[in-house]
Amino acid sequence: MRRLFARFDRAFFAEAPAERLALLRLLVGGFALVYLCVRAVHFQRVSHLPPESFRPVGVVSLLSAPLPLWAVRSLLGAAIAAGAAFVAGYRFRVAGPVFGALLLWVLSYRSSWGMVFHTENLLALHVIALGLGAAADAHSLDARAARRAGAPAPAPDGRYGWPIRLLCAITVMSYFIAGITKLRNSGLDWATSDILRNYIAYDNVRKIALGDTHSPLGGALVRYRFLFPPLALASLAMELGAPLALFSRRVAVVFCSAAWLFHLGVLLTMAILFPYPLLGVAFAGFFELEKIRDLRRPRRASAAIGDGRS
Repeated sequence: MRRLFARFDRAFFAEAPAERLALLRLLVGGFALVYLCVRAVHFQRVSHLPPESFRPVGVVSLLSAPLPLWAVRSLLGAAIAAGAAFVAGYRFRVAGPVFGALLLWVLSYRSSWGMVFHTENLLALHVIALGLGAAADAHSLDARAARRAGAPAPAPDGRYGWPIRLLCAITVMSYFIAGITKLRNSGLDWATSDILRNYIAYDNVRKIALGDTHSPLGGALVRYRFLFPPLALASLAMELGAPLALFSRRVAVVFCSAAWLFHLGVLLTMAILFPYPLLGVAFAGFFELEKIRDLRRPRRASAAIGDGRS
């Protein structure tokens, strides 16, 4: 057991550069902030719903009745302000956890009116994971102030590695739980029967009946029964195999690609948008983001050599 815990400790707290964690803060926090701003009006509209529609979930279960509109607007405004500080890396030791808590509350409150928006769960968990780490030691106002005070540039350290590992673990577990849920509800019939095909057909018929946006492609594809067992098996394999992405960089690339294609398929066949993974932000933790800027350096060097020869 000691060896096992020691191995886990070395892996989970492996060193990582501060810049990688900071870039994750900018990507994930930036997405969350834009999402709050774009959906701000929608978040407030729930206050106009009948009080009897209020079904608190998650942290909102602390409430026994809906909040007044002024409180909803105040919490939303506070979340946006904390999000701006999160992205800028300003007083991050406070802004990080506060933004995570406020984002969780705002999203949970919106999901407490009869429909849980699963598309937002991973985003909220990622923001919380980053908010608990030292994600503002680079590319931030806090870092700029520290440099002016004479502090040295941060070296790679385990304190920059564990939030990234946690973020990746949250990602793969969310897909793994989805796969386990499919097996518990349907067993292997999920991959061998018409369950996926029937679900796509039902979802589109329901949306047509309600006058909602549906997928003409999904309606057309359900005519071809043979397509769906392979697609269902592929989605199940991606979800159940997701934890393997934590142990191999190559497997991580395969997992991220498969998960992205899965969400693209959901969008094309059921008109259900998961913007966070489709934009790739949900999978950013699996990659060495700080090396992206280095891709231009060989080109500049080649250009300089070419100029010298000429």
